[in-house]
Amino acid sequence: MALKFNLKVFLVLVVIFCCDCVLGICNVTHCIDKTKCLISLGKSNCKCAVGYYGDLCDKVATINVMCGKDYITIMVNEDFFQYYKVPVESLHLKNESCRAQKELMSDVPYYIVRISKDRYISCGGKPLEKNITHIAYALTLMSAPQVYGNIIRDPMIKIEYTCIYPYIRTISLPYPIIPFSSETVMRMGQLDAKVEMALFTDHTYTEAFQSSPLIHLRDRVYVEIKVVELEDVFHLRVNECWATQSPKPNQTDGSVHNLLRNGCVNDETVTFLNTTMGANGEASTIRYSFDMFRFVLEPHDLYLHCTVRLCSLDDDEPCIPECKSITKRAAVRGDPTQGLLSYGPIRIDIPDRPQSNLLLMVPLAGIWVLGLFLLALITIAKAGNRRLSQLANC
Repeated sequence: MALKFNLKVFLVLVVIFCCDCVLGICNVTHCIDKTKCLISLGKSNCKCAVGYYGDLCDKVATINVMCGKDYITIMVNEDFFQYYKVPVESLHLKNESCRAQKELMSDVPYYIVRISKDRYISCGGKPLEKNITHIAYALTLMSAPQVYGNIIRDPMIKIEYTCIYPYIRTISLPYPIIPFSSETVMRMGQLDAKVEMALFTDHTYTEAFQSSPLIHLRDRVYVEIKVVELEDVFHLRVNECWATQSPKPNQTDGSVHNLLRNGCVNDETVTFLNTTMGANGEASTIRYSFDMFRFVLEPHDLYLHCTVRLCSLDDDEPCIPECKSITKRAAVRGDPTQGLLSYGPIRIDIPDRPQSNLLLMVPLAGIWVLGLFLLALITIAKAGNRRLSQLANC
């Protein structure tokens, strides 16, 4: 059974301003919405609430924290820092060697800091907080003070963020537990997304197979492919799906059967599950099913392979396939936004052929022959006795 991380993200944003009247402190006369701006006790000045900025506190800071299995990433829109006159060169974690960099995500500039868990302590992460169920990683993104001579005029930015993970313990077992699913990690920009493929026992998609599936011919095969990490950041498109007789997706020998091509149905039994999650390319979870089959030649076991593509939510390129013209499946390329998943073996439950009754008929026929033979002997014996009686009477 696949082990999944249920990740919880807590983000605390703390913006520290100087006490002087500088950019970032709003005009008191414009402070009407108390959820966006906060007036001081003396009502002489006000400041923007957490998550808002601008002279009218009408701009929302876009802050995303990604708590991956091996990496922790924070990304903030560039406009937020430009408003406070904070260049990317001055942004860093507590250890100044762990610095931010500028990147474009769907043509929107962000300042991003991405560190591995191995560098958590060296980059100035706070002491880990643990309990019996969870472990917390806390980091601080800050700007270096902009010094003018011997004074500081611009505000300092400080953003604290925390990732809380389930506390996974490792124990020894007399036998290994192998999750029966397929997963891959795909990178898009600075983000790592994990994609998983599994087969389920029925149309409810509530119970996945925990071992190699054994499925009858013509029974429905229920496939689910989904983004299990960063599912709120990306949509998923299933491009190609095909079955082979070996674990190798690009095998040159053996039989191959195509189920999907260019995101479109290539097998007449394939149907996508229509749910509120959306169609292929419109959601982070894609479900489809097909009728079980087998190849004419042995081996009859199947291996299912699918190529998938990540799509940013605000991507200009279309993610939904246009199912009008179908082209030949191409070999898997090194596109970082496209990944390959393989699953198997899927075993075919072929009923035993009915055994011939010849073996049963042979003993039965023998009995009949023996009976007829004995009957013939008895008849001959009786006839012989009558003949001897007649001779004796003469």
